[in-house]
Amino acid sequence: MRVEPYKPSREEIRAAAGKAVPDVIAPRLRVLFCGINPGLYSGATGHHFARPGNRFWPTLHGAGFIDRLLSPWEERQLLGCGCGVTNLVARATATADELTPTDLDAGRRELLAKVRRYDPACVAVLGIGAFRTAFGRPLAEPGRQPEVCGSALLWVLPNPSGLNAHYQPTDLIALFRTLREAVR
Repeated sequence: MRVEPYKPSREEIRAAAGKAVPDVIAPRLRVLFCGINPGLYSGATGHHFARPGNRFWPTLHGAGFIDRLLSPWEERQLLGCGCGVTNLVARATATADELTPTDLDAGRRELLAKVRRYDPACVAVLGIGAFRTAFGRPLAEPGRQPEVCGSALLWVLPNPSGLNAHYQPTDLIALFRTLREAVR
């Protein structure tokens, strides 16, 4: 894993299929953000939400979780803000569509084990479709969910990928801000 910003080559990106990105996690976080799975760019760099154009970092800043825009290479600074990052499925793929319902169900069980170990106040799953499949809630909408994940509040938010055109940056910021205000 590289510790400085760099642009991986096409070959490095292709070779990242199946690689994992280490969790950014610690006990008793305010929010554990849970992506669907790393993309190939993140797999190649070893950092969460690393692809240029991914809106995770600007959204966290705009919603007030972080006081300045962080780069993926600064992801460990999230811990000082009471936040962390993990994924439902650890292996990098070109698209989340490559994951099966079985992959997502197994990821939900692994997420629950992490929640029991680290005891965050809230888990925010970033991907409505993946949440619906993994949690068996086909009609779930963004926001706070009626159930909990272990002892943590459970939220679902849109995936911040630049490929998710259903949500504009201002929409993402508003939804993430609602979460931040709920877990002060």
